[in-house]
Amino acid sequence: MHLVSLLLPLYDNTGQPFEPAQYAWIRQTLTERFGGLTAYTRAPAAGLWRDEGQTIRDDVVVYEVLVEELDRSWWAAYREELRLAFQQDELMVRAQAVELL
Repeated sequence: MHLVSLLLPLYDNTGQPFEPAQYAWIRQTLTERFGGLTAYTRAPAAGLWRDEGQTIRDDVVVYEVLVEELDRSWWAAYREELRLAFQQDELMVRAQAVELL
């Protein structure tokens, strides 16, 4: 079993918030495909990184799903679809093995 996390930006590169419909579409897609999801939306996480000597900040929400099998090709294609939809240079989708206790 794997936990897949998607870190989704709240704002575009000009600082404008993305429409709520973009997140609803993702929630629907993940819920239909995987049977549910957990969304961390109330306290956005702050991502910071350095680019050409400048510190850049991104506020993100996190969506997570548990999957029995990790379909890497589906996730790679979906990450690219989200990257384009959110107009990002990169978009973080990560997976980690999970052992239920």
